[in-house]
Amino acid sequence: MNTSDQNLKKNILITGASGLIGTKLIRNLQEKGHVVSVLSRNPGKLNGVKAFQWNVEEQIIDKEALNGVDTIIHLAGAGIADKRWTKTRKQLIIDSRVLSTKLLYKAIEETQAQVKTIISASAVGFYGDRADEILNENSSNGTGFLADCCQQWENAVEEGLKFGARLVKLRIGLVLSKQGGALTKLETPVSLFLGAPLGSGKQWMPWIHVTDLLAIFEKAIENPEYSGTYNACSPIPVTNFEFTKILAKTLFRPVWPIKVPEFVLKAVLGEMSAVILTSNRTSSQKLIDTGFKFRYAGLDKALKEIYSH
Repeated sequence: MNTSDQNLKKNILITGASGLIGTKLIRNLQEKGHVVSVLSRNPGKLNGVKAFQWNVEEQIIDKEALNGVDTIIHLAGAGIADKRWTKTRKQLIIDSRVLSTKLLYKAIEETQAQVKTIISASAVGFYGDRADEILNENSSNGTGFLADCCQQWENAVEEGLKFGARLVKLRIGLVLSKQGGALTKLETPVSLFLGAPLGSGKQWMPWIHVTDLLAIFEKAIENPEYSGTYNACSPIPVTNFEFTKILAKTLFRPVWPIKVPEFVLKAVLGEMSAVILTSNRTSSQKLIDTGFKFRYAGLDKALKEIYSH
């Protein structure tokens, strides 16, 4: 490795590393020569990477994790659509994001770690249900649980500015991957010949291929000009109807000329139906203006790549 490569090498600490994005990101960053370690509740379960223990609920963290770290990628947070939204579950979703951020910052402060870059996940849920409005990073915060959760999450992350760190917040859309995430749930009814638009079918679904999302994280790490908030979504958003139609075509399945009524989704999923019914027509122009090029801008190309394996 030459001198310029050595200068680009980062010492990166990742939270939420056992999830879909984290596991893939670890491998990619290690292949690029970065030094990667993780914070985990169960460090013994992670192979091939140095792992340190933390427990957000008990506000416990191994401060050794911050030794020499210049970059933090903060992905920790309970799954939004993993369980029904009871009052307790909703509080856990918020706390797992906000309290984990506070714990991390407390440890940075106490160790005086020289962290130069903090990259945090957020979500397009920040904007709330906005129908056909085109949403960029300057658009206002919306209403509802998801919007409130994202606002609290981002407010907590903003506290990192007090360390003089470069902050990058990625508002992520629906991540498409064969290895897990929302696509596996969306494909099930289509695979079983039960494909149909959900609710009105007109709601916008911002999405991103996992390969492009990983590339965005890597650019945010390596390019010091990345700063502030970015919509991490494909430049070609689709409606739920279009998504269902393209997914069905990719899987050689039909789409029925009926819609699953909103009241049915609410009866089955409760308040969590907002994940499916909320409309976010996000723009990724700010990301494109940095020179970022999407490998999978169109949904048909993205799904063909995923299902070709």
